[in-house]
Amino acid sequence: MAKAVWNGVVLAESDRCETVEGVRYFPPDSIHREYFRVNDTKTTCHWKGEARYYDIVVGDQVSEGAAWHYPSAMDAAKHFEGYVAFWKDVEVEA
Repeated sequence: MAKAVWNGVVLAESDRCETVEGVRYFPPDSIHREYFRVNDTKTTCHWKGEARYYDIVVGDQVSEGAAWHYPSAMDAAKHFEGYVAFWKDVEVEA
């Protein structure tokens, strides 16, 4: 079971993750939404589409833009559309 952990809090855990380009993406129903706040950042990948970001908030600690997903993925990325990935200080354990 894969887990995403930040500041001692489990943000997501699942055995149904997708790994794409070395990054583990968690299914949307596996994240603990109470720790996620929508961030206005958007980026575009030429084959995945537009990524939208979340800030991670645990207590008074915030990691800005530490998670992202592709809400309307392009055809080549449909199999992980809506799945959430992490970076910055978030530890992803296999």
